[in-house]
Amino acid sequence: MQLDLSGHHVEITDSLRAYVIKKFERISRHFEQLIDVHCVLTVEKFGHKAEATLMLRGNKIYADATETNMYASIDALADKLDRRVKKHKEKAADHHAEDVIKARLSS
Repeated sequence: MQLDLSGHHVEITDSLRAYVIKKFERISRHFEQLIDVHCVLTVEKFGHKAEATLMLRGNKIYADATETNMYASIDALADKLDRRVKKHKEKAADHHAEDVIKARLSS
């Protein structure tokens, strides 16, 4: 997994970078086929925004989160991405393969 982390109106410190890497490692444990991650951290007038685009084989997953704290927005972003990656993984799995194998064995 290649992580591209950038900031808009915010400096990316080593602690922020380490925190983002730690959160995205959880996502990569659920789905090993992550190719590229592009994450942008933004400070706006009334909040901190974290957004990310995950490049998967044949698909892109996008999510964003806005909170009053940058670490909270990273947490919310990681939770959203984790749910979306799990959903993508379930859709990609062939659930009917077991039925075909059982039908062949029983006949």
